[in-house]
Amino acid sequence: MSDYKKRRTEDARLIILRALAEENSYSLNEALAQALLETFGIDETRDWVRNQFKAMAAVDAVTTRLAGTVMIAVITNSGLDHVKRRIVIEGITRPSPEQ
Repeated sequence: MSDYKKRRTEDARLIILRALAEENSYSLNEALAQALLETFGIDETRDWVRNQFKAMAAVDAVTTRLAGTVMIAVITNSGLDHVKRRIVIEGITRPSPEQ
């Protein structure tokens, strides 16, 4: 994977994690995550978003489940700790300090 693609993927994962942390349910489905990423100029398929959910699940940043054919991600305590800059999870961009 090129440096650009790697950075873009890691940034997308952070965008998703931040959105999950802001949701009352700490969860988001793949369609909503796809629409969110588009607002940041990351135009990818649902399958690509689903693969990001799976990659983040592999490093314990989220858990996933299926609701019919739609994948839902739920942020874990580790994912929240990453967003709050308490820990660093490899493969997800490190959040910048709050201003």
